[in-house]
Amino acid sequence: MAEDTAKRTIGILTSGGDAPGMNACIRAVVRESIQNGFRVVGIQRGYTGLLNEEMEEMDKHSVSDIIQRGGTILGTARCPEMRTEEGQQKAADICRAHGIDTLVVIGGDGSYRGALALYHHGINAIGLPGTIDLDIACTDYTIGFDTAINTAMQAIDKVRDTSSSHERCSIIEVMGRNAGYIALWCGIANGAEDILLPEKYDYDEQKIVDNIINNRKHGKKHHIIINAEGIGHSTSMARRIEAATGIETRATILGYMQRGGSPTCRDRYLASIMGAYAADIAAEGKQNRVVAFKHGEVVDFDIEEALAMQKTLPEYDYKIARALSR
Repeated sequence: MAEDTAKRTIGILTSGGDAPGMNACIRAVVRESIQNGFRVVGIQRGYTGLLNEEMEEMDKHSVSDIIQRGGTILGTARCPEMRTEEGQQKAADICRAHGIDTLVVIGGDGSYRGALALYHHGINAIGLPGTIDLDIACTDYTIGFDTAINTAMQAIDKVRDTSSSHERCSIIEVMGRNAGYIALWCGIANGAEDILLPEKYDYDEQKIVDNIINNRKHGKKHHIIINAEGIGHSTSMARRIEAATGIETRATILGYMQRGGSPTCRDRYLASIMGAYAADIAAEGKQNRVVAFKHGEVVDFDIEEALAMQKTLPEYDYKIARALSR
């Protein structure tokens, strides 16, 4: 490593919703950056903490015994101020005052927009995809998604057991904001009879009612509906379906349990590899990048290019989900 990088400083923060595996990513960024000869500053509570100058230097021991922990040791918060020109300029000035010339941001699209704004104000930024929603277009994998779907899958299995015992219909609402990836994956993995996705749902409840009645006529003792957060209203939907079918119907909203818990091996492994990659491209002097996992490899994209990409649900997977539920 050239001597001119010896005193350079990398800042790191987590922004937006927390996701299992963020700590593994933080650990990798910190240790690989130190190995590359950099000083590392950890910033508490995302961009809010940056604007409040809540930061401290980190060493290898700062990230000991965190790889197995859920959440983020740096904390996270929403920061409306970073959407303003004044907030962005203030954040850039604070980075300069603390000697931070590269900021590593672990989060989603909104976090990347903040990183891009800092870049336009003279602070290099590198983004890492940390979100359980799998809704970042440039990457096939986001940190936390694997843990979230496994947490949801196990919970749905348990609801299925009691639903079958009582011969009920169960509507189980999973997270994902306006993206249906968690619902789609769990719908297939849990063998759901109906999967409601924001990208596909036509709000025709009569189709669901007809499906429930038809399945009951053919001997089905339960009916599992996976409902995505972007559709929501699971409790009122359950009341309407029960009134229309005469079959006891219950709603279960899994909620924030999907964000928590010890990350899976996949989330720990890929978060570590991607975090180290971010530290390495920072050492190479790359500017304004997003780290991604694409076609089985870790790669990087320009942040503006990444934000311009569009992501859609895989049509074949959706077709198979429908075919297998019959």
